[in-house]
Amino acid sequence: MSFDFDFTEDKLAQIIPNAAYGVDVWYNELVELLPVFEITSVARVAAFIAQTAHESGGYRVLKENLNYSADGLNKIFPKYFKNAGRDAQEYHRQPEKIANIVYASRMGNGDTASGDGWRFCGRGLIQLTGRNNYTNFAASADIAPEDAAEYLETPRGAVHSACWFWYSNDLNTYADAGDFVGMTKRINGGTIGLEDRVKHYNEACHIFAD
Repeated sequence: MSFDFDFTEDKLAQIIPNAAYGVDVWYNELVELLPVFEITSVARVAAFIAQTAHESGGYRVLKENLNYSADGLNKIFPKYFKNAGRDAQEYHRQPEKIANIVYASRMGNGDTASGDGWRFCGRGLIQLTGRNNYTNFAASADIAPEDAAEYLETPRGAVHSACWFWYSNDLNTYADAGDFVGMTKRINGGTIGLEDRVKHYNEACHIFAD
């Protein structure tokens, strides 16, 4: 399977100009992996690039930043701090402790003491999160689950995991329908950053269709 349009490195560079490792590295991985997961049309590729660019800060961040202040924790994660009667100050700027609270006992993770929240925090272009996702992705990639975290922080693993998540969640269907809200909810669990995601998408569509 090949692309339905002229997908070039120059076009990608207009969308992620400040990407880590260099745009050429990402282009080579995308050209090889996107067609494997049927991400080949303007709508699908533009949506994929838009969503992953938002999640990764323009292809610059491959591991979730959980370095929140106490005030930030109460505003962003009130369920686990303010509303739960937990003193956010005790977690101020401590990413590992924060992850083990906000990701405990969900997505296949163990409780706070298990350390799974930090072990399986968001990684890759689409911020794959949780023991279940890591385990399922590792199985599909034919690697050991304990090797998944390191792989996800490489350009190859970052693209591979994002493509796997995309296909597994039927996001091509959302892209074909132009359902950006539904797509974002599947990725994010809500609509955080929707405006930025749509902005990236419109920009990508314009560049790819040129």
